[in-house]
Amino acid sequence: MVNCRPVGCSVFWMVFVKLGITCAMDFRVIACAFVLPLLLGLSHAEQVKFIDCGSVVGTVKEVNISPCPSQPCQLHKGQSYTVNVTFTSATDSQTSKAVVHGVIAGVPVPFPIPVDDGCKSGIHCPIQKQNTYSYVNQLPVKTEYPSLRLVVEWELGDDSSKDLFCIKFPVQIVS
Repeated sequence: MVNCRPVGCSVFWMVFVKLGITCAMDFRVIACAFVLPLLLGLSHAEQVKFIDCGSVVGTVKEVNISPCPSQPCQLHKGQSYTVNVTFTSATDSQTSKAVVHGVIAGVPVPFPIPVDDGCKSGIHCPIQKQNTYSYVNQLPVKTEYPSLRLVVEWELGDDSSKDLFCIKFPVQIVS
């Protein structure tokens, strides 16, 4: 039998050997080499507890943050986190816009995000009533942010500025 061990893939090769995958299964090996890392990457997204803070024209199904192995999520300075909100719209809308605040001691402080256009964040606009959407955006944590506990308030408004969703979840910014 020909030695078909992939170069630089020793971890995956060990997994394949343990699973009994042989070189005769080249197609499956290649497929597993691409699917396994994807599945491992998805396992880091954690469903987080949240409070609905006024979703007027939508219903939030779940909120996931990656990586967030424990709650409250510890956000490390200089890193970026993926926020995924699954919601069902109760209205039609041509556009959507996100606004994020960090609520510190009851005071909302604007928290800039890279893309505020919901239609460029996993949602294919126009948004249609009774459809479920997966909004995905990045939450960058700047190095100059202070280390503290706060509540993140994330809103996604429709074209009438009514909230498709409004969620709050606790986080802790750490060095």
